[in-house]
Amino acid sequence: MIAVVGAGAFGTALAISLARDGRAVTLLARDLRGMDQTRRSPKLDVAIPANVLITDDATQLQSAECVLMAVPAQSLRRVLETHHDQLANKRIVACCKGIDLETLTGPVASISATLPDATAAILTGPSFADDIAAGLPTALTLACADDTAGRALQQTLSTANLRLYRTTDTIGAELGGALKNVIAIACGVAIGAGLGDSARAALMTRGFAEMQRLAGALGADPQTLTGLSGLGDLALTCTSTLSRNYRRGLALGAGDQIDAAATVEGAATSVAVTDLGQARGIDLPVCTIVASLCAQKISVETALQTLLSRPLKEE
Repeated sequence: MIAVVGAGAFGTALAISLARDGRAVTLLARDLRGMDQTRRSPKLDVAIPANVLITDDATQLQSAECVLMAVPAQSLRRVLETHHDQLANKRIVACCKGIDLETLTGPVASISATLPDATAAILTGPSFADDIAAGLPTALTLACADDTAGRALQQTLSTANLRLYRTTDTIGAELGGALKNVIAIACGVAIGAGLGDSARAALMTRGFAEMQRLAGALGADPQTLTGLSGLGDLALTCTSTLSRNYRRGLALGAGDQIDAAATVEGAATSVAVTDLGQARGIDLPVCTIVASLCAQKISVETALQTLLSRPLKEE
């Protein structure tokens, strides 16, 4: 049995995709919101298969062979600690994208620190919950430092519409998924402020350079960022209004009201990555500007002027 912790749109979509292939799946919800009765998610217009057990009973995790953690990155450690006894010694796969504000580490490190006897992995890449739930083809990166365990997870979690590519570079996969959210906010700001598609392309390109720069400094293979977990996810998130991070940028750029209650991983990650860059002496101008914009410390006009006034240099 496979368990999914987190009954938001993405966690529910993963549960639906896994169940369509006949697997027994448990979907652990913090708040059932009647999903166990209606067999539908309030965020997805798709029926949940009968072989998905929808529950708020965490003891159900004890019989799972692997557990997918589909909770926000900033909540991951707390959820792992809450369910520590049920998750011990299991294969735990993070399905969130971000850098923890307190530890400045990614989801795999959070799993390893909280559950040292667990096998830690991350599932990341260009994917929207609606597409996965609808059965549309989606390719993702599965990163696990233990390649033998990674191969087993790849077989367990691949479905008719989910094609998983494997890597042992967990740091690179984590950073790709986390940092593309920050760049997506920047691209949304550009479009929201009417700066045009050329400005967005420039931000994507220079932002991608920052992603590779930081990845290399933290011990990842910068080439990992050219795959699904980096460039692939960047292309999707920076160009679609289905992305919450891109929509946050659009609102910032247009001067619209911000929904403070919405989970926008890139906002917190921009702060964490700026702290990382400063601590290691790494130049991350786009990420730093996004952190200031999200905190409303500077205006869009000031952000633009700051980036355009940087010294000229080689690409």
